Amino acid sequence: MRFEGTITQWNEARGFGFIEPTQGGQAIFVHTSALPQGMRQAPLQRGVSFEVERNAKGQKRAAHVQVLRAIRHRPLVRQGRSGTRGWTGLWAIPAFACIYLGTAFFWPVPLGVAGVYLGCSLLCCVVYAVDKSAAQAGRWRIPENTLLLLGLAGGWPGAVVAQQLLRHKTTKASFRIAFWFSVVLNVAGFVALASPQVNGFAALLRAWRL
Repeated sequence: MRFEGTITQWNEARGFGFIEPTQGGQAIFVHTSALPQGMRQAPLQRGVSFEVERNAKGQKRAAHVQVLRAIRHRPLVRQGRSGTRGWTGLWAIPAFACIYLGTAFFWPVPLGVAGVYLGCSLLCCVVYAVDKSAAQAGRWRIPENTLLLLGLAGGWPGAVVAQQLLRHKTTKASFRIAFWFSVVLNVAGFVALASPQVNGFAALLRAWRL
């Protein structure tokens, strides 16, 4: 069975890269040996068709890659003039800062909550950097569910920054939808826990003291 996708990353010095499948899913490792005969440089941002096989370790990789004459899916936005597309997601951080300050003005919010967001954000930055390095080297990847759970726990501001600085996890539609859904859940949970009707932060503090 053949699939279609776009080569979005390529390490010229080491001769490998990754294909983003058109139908979504995990990026597929591709080695220069899988490219058409005589092709030394990968056709970045070009549509390709490929087969999927497994290496000796059971990891998926592309095989028998062919360049499509016509790109049947939306091309990636090039960096430079239009490379700021992904940075629009950063608006969520100052927006949440306003929500946080407004909530803290009307209802009591423990100072430790800000520490949780900061700590989880720093952890997310590190985890995203590790996953990016693993993707480039073809090593074992951190599961997407782990990335989403870290964001849901309060690390999503750091995840947003890491995504744009590292250009990682910014093109896969299914992950982006799940990620921003987790952000909405986190913000809604923060406001709910701070509200007098729920008063969840006070309950958590009492539980910690016990």
